Amino acid sequence: MTYETIKKICSLNILSTRIHIALRAALSLSVISLAACDGGDSPARQVHENILTLDSHVDISSDYTYKPAFDPGKLTDMKVDIPKMTAGGLDAAFFVVYVGQTARTEENYAIVKQDALRKFDGIHRMTDELYPDQIGLAYSPAEVRHIYKEGKKVAIIGIENGYAIGRDIALVEDYYNRGARYMTLAHNGHNDICDSAQPKEKLGDMPAEHGGVSEFGTQVIGEMNRLGMMVDISHVSVDCMTQAATISKAPVIASHSGVRALADHPRNLTDAQMTLLAQGGGVIQLVAYSGFLKIDPARSKAIDDLLESVAERHGFSSDDYENIEQTEEWQKGRQEIDEKFPLATVKDFIDHIDYAVRLIGIDHVGISSDFDGGGEIIGWKDASESLNITRELMARGYSQDDIAKIWGENLLRVWDDVNRVAVKLKTARIPK
Repeated sequence: MTYETIKKICSLNILSTRIHIALRAALSLSVISLAACDGGDSPARQVHENILTLDSHVDISSDYTYKPAFDPGKLTDMKVDIPKMTAGGLDAAFFVVYVGQTARTEENYAIVKQDALRKFDGIHRMTDELYPDQIGLAYSPAEVRHIYKEGKKVAIIGIENGYAIGRDIALVEDYYNRGARYMTLAHNGHNDICDSAQPKEKLGDMPAEHGGVSEFGTQVIGEMNRLGMMVDISHVSVDCMTQAATISKAPVIASHSGVRALADHPRNLTDAQMTLLAQGGGVIQLVAYSGFLKIDPARSKAIDDLLESVAERHGFSSDDYENIEQTEEWQKGRQEIDEKFPLATVKDFIDHIDYAVRLIGIDHVGISSDFDGGGEIIGWKDASESLNITRELMARGYSQDDIAKIWGENLLRVWDDVNRVAVKLKTARIPK
């Protein structure tokens, strides 16, 4: 198929995203085919290709790399796989080891540990065994840059929910050695580390359990500082966030959060929280999750009702998003909800970036998708559409340097700062 033929097909603008992606995959995702579909030498594409683009939060299945549906080297129904990253010019991503909050029992601590280890293994299988020529696992910002310069995609590991360590603080170092470079202190529901922004009544949660960070949580943050693991305050209560930012000797991050002033959701950060984050040298990674970008109570209720219905029908926990979202009922129901209550758009997303930049400065703002964890907006429904983010940033007047900071350089800088603090802490422990 010639360049002109591809260009004619693309110009018809009648192909679905999936057909576009399949076409590109069939053509080995050549630069020519991408340029034809995306405007060739457009200024946005040039900027996009000139910078390192990093998504700080991509969720994966427990069956990641173990089943064909979750094979990241193939074109799949996942929102992020290597073909989609290539099609959209997404260079790097934090692949997330997520565990849902359950009752804190010794049995459940063992279960979530095994769940976490399986996801670690899945990521390592991708980079070490299945596709080492296409994607590499980075353990430091320097390795991110090295792998990127080699022309490969970059995988980094994050943990979502400190519940993954249970009460065993030694697991922080174990997970660090497996590649984890940030850990979200809590998720939906309180854990042993701190209070959540969204307590779980089904688990007997009160509005607050620890009054912010627990004594154990303070020890965990100290251990993360010592190792060089970024402290992530997305999902946690306001008290936990403010205390964690003070307790931590290194800058903290919000790996996937929104602006509370634009969308009044407990998961989003207030102006005061964002200011505290920036004053400590941290970064907020704005999230492309529709419910955190614009408040639509009817849509939120419809999704919650669907979630509960599918979970009850199949005997799943309401937190078992991986299995729920694979059911036909969920997929059909979500399609109907999206048609009735439209998703937020790329413009809505960039509104949050604009607000944060005006409030705390260009050096403290980044990008996250939360793909396959619920993240999805019109214009950025999967990794193949990542260029649209750069395009809208340029339309708002951001320079290439600014866009590079937002797309990844800010987060890499913070990661470097966290590593420098770790070196100082380790040096201080050496007897003179």
